[in-house]
Amino acid sequence: MNRQRLVFATGNRNKTIEFAQILDQKRYEVVSMKDAGIEAEIEETGSSFEENAMIKARAVAALTDAVVVADDSGLVIDALGGEPGIYSSRYLGEDTPYDIKNQKLLERMADVPQEKRTACFVCAMAAVLPDGREFSTTGVMEGYIGYEAAGENGFGYDPIFYVEEYGTSTAVISPEQKNAISHRGKALREIKRILEELPE
Repeated sequence: MNRQRLVFATGNRNKTIEFAQILDQKRYEVVSMKDAGIEAEIEETGSSFEENAMIKARAVAALTDAVVVADDSGLVIDALGGEPGIYSSRYLGEDTPYDIKNQKLLERMADVPQEKRTACFVCAMAAVLPDGREFSTTGVMEGYIGYEAAGENGFGYDPIFYVEEYGTSTAVISPEQKNAISHRGKALREIKRILEELPE
């Protein structure tokens, strides 16, 4: 059986690695935009994670005859009114290192008591098929903002995002443990289910 090409519409290498770890590649040959030779400046003009994921998927789908999957994800902190939310990757500037972003958020949360440090990671994932069909899913991982950054695994805001199940940050637990509970893992497994139920 020939595998169908699937382009994951992201320039984030870490996301591509997570995607490949979760998705069974027997049916689909998963490649990044770069590997597919696609260069596109996509303006995320949506007002939600779902809208931005679909904007990215549609833009890349217009440049290839492959299945395209795109995601938009971010950190939502209740005590900060939902910040950084859909602006997570652009918080304090797109090129600002995440250790600086994380430190700034810890400073803003310094006086917030434990019971009000609730937060969640949200991931919306959109798929666009060559025949024009579209699907989208959303995954959520609940947790709280710790009092300090911890761990070398993961990326982005993982060092300050703690989960009750492990009592530590998602940058401390293993990639396998994180994939089992993560927002991206949940959204991707649902997209995977939808794709695998499509007729050959």
